[in-house]
Amino acid sequence: MDVRLLLENTLPGLGFELVDVELTPGGGLRVFMDKEGGVTIEDCVSVSNHMTRLFMVENIDYSRLEVSSPGLDRPLKKEADFVRFAGQLAKLRTRLPVEQQKKFTGRLSGVEDGVLKLEVEGRIVEIELSNIDKARIEPEF
Repeated sequence: MDVRLLLENTLPGLGFELVDVELTPGGGLRVFMDKEGGVTIEDCVSVSNHMTRLFMVENIDYSRLEVSSPGLDRPLKKEADFVRFAGQLAKLRTRLPVEQQKKFTGRLSGVEDGVLKLEVEGRIVEIELSNIDKARIEPEF
């Protein structure tokens, strides 16, 4: 069974959003989840216990399970993430150059027809979501 699909179907029922899942060296699983208001340690323990039982029932083999929040520099993976965090500062890297560069830091200004609008130094840069290799919130203090 596809672990990502299983988590995408299970976590919302527990009140969480799947941000990402990673395979770690040695066969471990690292699950990043989020919820409105943030994730607590108790949330991680509860979800970890639930996932342990679920993986046993679904016969998913893993050596170690880690469950955590995505952190202040949360990765942006889906179109909904770019919409949800509009107005926030973000760092991103593209697969192919846009305006002769691949690394950008700017304010998320929305998404339209699969194209991210990023305010960089007072101008709007348009980047196709399919061209984004990595994107993260840039924490502001």
